[in-house]
Order: sequence, then structure tokens, then C-alpha cells
Amino acid sequence: MFLRLFGPAKRSFDSLSEQEILALGIASEEDDARIYLAYADQLRAAYPQSAKVFEDMAEVEQTHRNNLIEMHRQRFGERIPLIRREHVTGFYERKPDWLRANLSLDQIREEAERMEAQAYRFYVEATKRCSDAGTRQLLGELALAEQGHEDIARMLGDEHTPADVKAEEDEGARRQFVLTYVQPGLAGLMDGSVSTLAPIFAAAFATGNTWQTFLVGLSASVGAGISMGFTEAAHDDGKISGRGSPIKRGLACGIMTAVGGLGHALPYLIPHFWTATALAAVVVFFELWAIAFIQNRYMETPFFKAVLQVVLGGSLVLAAGILIGNG
Repeated sequence: MFLRLFGPAKRSFDSLSEQEILALGIASEEDDARIYLAYADQLRAAYPQSAKVFEDMAEVEQTHRNNLIEMHRQRFGERIPLIRREHVTGFYERKPDWLRANLSLDQIREEAERMEAQAYRFYVEATKRCSDAGTRQLLGELALAEQGHEDIARMLGDEHTPADVKAEEDEGARRQFVLTYVQPGLAGLMDGSVSTLAPIFAAAFATGNTWQTFLVGLSASVGAGISMGFTEAAHDDGKISGRGSPIKRGLACGIMTAVGGLGHALPYLIPHFWTATALAAVVVFFELWAIAFIQNRYMETPFFKAVLQVVLGGSLVLAAGILIGNG
């Protein structure tokens, strides 16, 4: 009972026999090949050239697996012990498919580099644990091969993803990021920042009460965020437009709408009316210029046009709210 509760759930690497080390290497190469093929499947639709790179890397891992199996067959026969990464203490782990599904192209490339570095360290340590000359030679060769996989990946990348193709794929990833996150988030930020100006400042100057103004701003911001989020998620499933997951777009739009309104509502938590109002006006100034910057940076809107649309338009809405509140 106590061993089950408190005893070690995994084997230490030092306790493994040479047969178990070979079995562990076989299982690891199999897993890595599957991971590279999963990356290839994930990338094939949008990045076919990079998908080909990972297919070739999976083929290299299968070659390593076959070499390890042949060595095991020569030394220990046909029956390979069942031992995997998760059975060994301190052994490097791999994420399951569902945790890698949303990785970007650059994140997948970085993950592949980490995988090869971890595999190299495994073979270096495995070589130290083996006394058979043939096994040591094979493990040493695999260590060098894993260390050189970064060069292999680069060569494969040069073959399948030359500079112009890689630039095109990177631009495609940037475009998808803009469509899925920046565009709906910017729409939400603009709506939340501009549309709540009039009610918040009208309430402020009509009541002179900072707490009541804050409640108006809070309700307007949260309500607008929920409305904008559901609208963005419901009106386009992204399959035809290519704008990505409706849930991601809805969250980006809804959250940024609420943030845009709360930015100039939160200062009214300050009890002193004119202090709160002055701070809210400063926040509005930075919000509008931030929107203009994002439009120019990601949406390629000319900066002067963005300023004219956002800053001037927002200033007019702000003035309207103040006039209505004083009416």
C-alpha cells in the first residue's frame, strides 16, 4: 500500500539494462516519427512545403528506429520490452497531439529543434551506459545524427522551403493572425472605446457622481463586450472566409470591446470628480492613438487616415457626451 502511494512510479535511467535502453530508443524514434507526421498533416493545407520537410524528417526517424531494431535483434532476439519515455524518471517528454494542435509554424519549427536536442542528449547518456562495442558505436552514430538534425532540417528546408516559399508561408501565418485576432480585436477595441464615450461622459457630467458613472461605464462595457463577442462568433464560421475559429474571433472581439470601454470607466473609481474625469480623458487620448497605431501597423491603413477616422471621430463622440451631460 505504502509503495503504491509513495514509491517511485518510474524507473531511473541508471537502472535500465542495455536491452531496455535499446527498447526505449526504438519507442522514442517511433513516437518522434509520428509527431513529425502529425506536424506534416497539420501544416499540409496551409504550408505544403514545410509539411514536406517534416515528412522527410519522419522518414529519417524511421531509419534510426530500424537500425535500433536490427541491433536489438542481433543481441537480444525478436521480443522488444515495452518501455517508453513516460516510464523513466527525468526522461524527456513529448506533448500529445491535442496540445500541439494550435501551434504556429514558427512554434512547430522551434519544437522540432528542441526534440532533436533532447534526443541527442539521450543517445549521449545511453552510450555511457552500454558496454557492447557495436551498441556503443550505433548509439554514438545516432547521437551525431540527432545533433546534425538541425543541419538536416536546414538542408531539407532549403530543398523544400526556399527563401521565397518560406517568406510566403510566414506572410500567410501573419495574415491568418491578423484575420483571426487583430481584425476582430481591433473592431472590438474601436467599438468599446468610441461607443462608450458618450454614455460614460454624459453620465459623469449629468450626475457629477463618480460611482454612478463607473456603474454606467461598467455595464456599457461588459454589455457591449458580450454583444460584440457573440455577434462576431455567430456571423461567420470562418470556413469560407478563412478567418479562423469563430470562438477565437469572438473572444478577441468581446474581450477587446470590454477593455476599450473599461479603460475610461475605471478612473471613475476615484471619488474626486474632476480628478477622475481628467484621468479618464487622458486614457481616452491614449486609447484613440493606440487604435490608430494598430490600424496603421496591422491593417496597413495610412496613418493620417487612421488618425482622422479614429481620433477625430472619437473626439466628436466625447464632445457629444459632454454636451448631452451638461444639457
